Amino acid sequence: MKWSRFIISILLLSAAASTMADSIYVEHREESRYDKRIHRYRKHWAALIPTQFVVQNAGNMGALSAGIGWDYGNRKQWETDLLVGFIPKHQSTRTKATMTLKENYLPWSISLKNGWSIEPLTASIYVNTVYGNEFWKSQPGRYPDSYYSFMSTKFRLNIAVGQRVTWQIPHNKRRHARGISLFYEIGSCDLYIRSKYLDHSIPLRDVLSLSIGMKVHTL
Repeated sequence: MKWSRFIISILLLSAAASTMADSIYVEHREESRYDKRIHRYRKHWAALIPTQFVVQNAGNMGALSAGIGWDYGNRKQWETDLLVGFIPKHQSTRTKATMTLKENYLPWSISLKNGWSIEPLTASIYVNTVYGNEFWKSQPGRYPDSYYSFMSTKFRLNIAVGQRVTWQIPHNKRRHARGISLFYEIGSCDLYIRSKYLDHSIPLRDVLSLSIGMKVHTL
């Protein structure tokens, strides 16, 4: 008798649970224009979050520069970096601050073992400026007309090529970053290229510069 009551109770509970499950109603409604606008708004702001941090030595942008960067493209082949650096005073009267806006292009990436990869070619173009009253945007009046008509000591246009090696951190070991890259670049700026063009006796080592750096990929 007790067993029959127990079985009946189980059957009644099962029927009640089934009835409750059938009564659940989920409303599916079309996304409104307001919701779409909010999603676009959040997506655009999320795109401003830096995806990497950069530290670079030399490269015609200061003794040491550091900053943030963004990678994008179908294969993350494009990068934009914004760096702040400094130039030691040496024979001048003070240390000078620099700022650099840099665009990188990585056409190929070759995967290796254990999360390693190599980018056999990187191409960069960047503009940097030095802060100080002794640097000018346009030619001062003390120089003859058109002597420095297209040059400026305030801004320098640079180009560089290099290579990079990257280690993708395993998923179970990731804390604050997904990968680390080490790179080197060989480059020059518009002023050095112009000087070499006008005077072929200038050694190539005085025109080219070597730079090394590291990137920490966070997103």
